[in-house]
Amino acid sequence: MPRYRLTIEYDGTPFVGWQMQENGASVQGRLAEAIKAFSGEDAIPRGAGRTDAGVHALGQVAHFDLGKEWSNDTVRDALNSQLRPDPISVLACETVSADFDARFSAVARHYLYRIVDRRSPLALERSRAWGVFRPLDAKAMDEAAQVLVGHHDFTTFRSSECQAESPEKTLDSLAASRHGEIIRVEASARSFLHNQVRSMVGSLKLVGEGKWTVNDLKAALDAKNRAHCGPVAPAHGLYLVKVEY
Repeated sequence: MPRYRLTIEYDGTPFVGWQMQENGASVQGRLAEAIKAFSGEDAIPRGAGRTDAGVHALGQVAHFDLGKEWSNDTVRDALNSQLRPDPISVLACETVSADFDARFSAVARHYLYRIVDRRSPLALERSRAWGVFRPLDAKAMDEAAQVLVGHHDFTTFRSSECQAESPEKTLDSLAASRHGEIIRVEASARSFLHNQVRSMVGSLKLVGEGKWTVNDLKAALDAKNRAHCGPVAPAHGLYLVKVEY
């Protein structure tokens, strides 16, 4: 029974998230429908990350098994044909070994959060970046971000609905940089807690506004208390960029 690995790009705006749910269309659900339509088989693709409603992906990874062997190009093209007109694109398909797991085989996940700090509201970017309408100090945000790098108890930056067994994670890198009117916050780790990136970005925004200092962010981390987190950044600025194996 061949196992296929997909690399997928999607606009998360019209979906309730990656995971199949009863309250609306999901990326996982649409892929399962596309697999059924071209192969006649029922297969639920398993993703590397359960992105929330509105979160986008440039390089989500998923795997699934089929009883019949198809060429990788056929699988990619057949899925893309069935997925139209939804904003989901299968960028690549590979045949992998039976022990490959999109979630558990991953050794690193890379996320990007995009902020636009201009006075005028967003038009083209309104569902793809967080418009904050005031200037932010990206350098101060980057300096403060370094206190979060490393192994910590991230309870402060964890959703109350997070199902992870432990709040402890190792954040490999967190950086903020300015590119014109766009501030890019990039985060890398083997795995993240639910809402961790958006929670960290929301707190870093307070630093960028001058409302928080590095010491305030450190105190929030040390508090290990969700009530000490800044406002959670909206989902539409977040992108799952790449998953490493």
